[in-house]
Amino acid sequence: MEIDFSEICYLKNPSSNTLKADYRQFLLSLYGPTVIDITNKESDDWYVITTLLHGNEPSGFIALHQWLSQKKKQNHINFRFIICSVEAANSTPLFSKRFLNEGLDINRCFNHVETSGYYLRANIIEHAVKAVNPKLVIDMHNTSGSSPAFCVSAHMDKQHLKLASFFCENLILSHITLGALMEINIDCPVITLECGGCNDIQANQVAFEAITTLANGVDLTSSHKQTIKVIHHPMRLQLAKDVSLAFGVEDQGNDGVTIISNIEQFNYGKCHAGQILGWLDSDGLKNLVLLDEYKQNVIDDYFYFEDSRLIAACDFQIFMATRQSQIAKSDCLLYITA
Repeated sequence: MEIDFSEICYLKNPSSNTLKADYRQFLLSLYGPTVIDITNKESDDWYVITTLLHGNEPSGFIALHQWLSQKKKQNHINFRFIICSVEAANSTPLFSKRFLNEGLDINRCFNHVETSGYYLRANIIEHAVKAVNPKLVIDMHNTSGSSPAFCVSAHMDKQHLKLASFFCENLILSHITLGALMEINIDCPVITLECGGCNDIQANQVAFEAITTLANGVDLTSSHKQTIKVIHHPMRLQLAKDVSLAFGVEDQGNDGVTIISNIEQFNYGKCHAGQILGWLDSDGLKNLVLLDEYKQNVIDDYFYFEDSRLIAACDFQIFMATRQSQIAKSDCLLYITA
């Protein structure tokens, strides 16, 4: 697919004809990154919401279309919605590709020295975010596997905590530098809202309620909307280079790594010491890398290898665990926190 990475489309207060009959038709009418401005003459304040940075994470886009189609009014707020990876989302079947086969994960392309291709697109999206001098930025995603909603931030202050408290009960404070949009340098709160898995019934509703809440205006100077738990120091469990991956319910003697097929269930609670999480070939823990915020491999601190089994060495919390092989191989198997 030939892509013009310098291209971005702007729509202002789109009509029902522009929005089409449903979100699928609307997506198919788009040909690249699209900015939608919903203006309010009574205010100079802007909120920015980004969606579809990953083409297989549709909840934010679906909620956006629902909110626009219902012509919901915003209270003294201007909205800028940015729909990012349109080409990936439009690939057949719709919402099946995180990014194009020949492409890059654009949420790994921000704050980069490279300025062409997907890095150029990331720069253009960043410019569109900053151009309206927003009061806040919400980057909407779906988790890679089934999961409750949570927020992620690179910063922890009163404004970030208050903003997250409008949407969920947990905020993950991450200092892992990935080139994500939430890492951009901007003078306002920026959080990622993980709405839940794309197949989770409640995920679309989480996204819609988030937009509705923002449309009513949020006061980031008052007390928290609800109690927010901060989860510190997430670490990424990744495959070592050129290691094969499978999922199963028992040891099949596969090369590389086999992860238990119900791994996503741990997104909802603690993993306890002694829990078997999979099976490894004779290379054992050399098949895996667990990177902390300093990019140090701390795999031996959290797992051990015994009789071909991958076993938790201590209690920890798992999130973003996925059974999607493409994501597990290209990004990570899961995150953990102590």
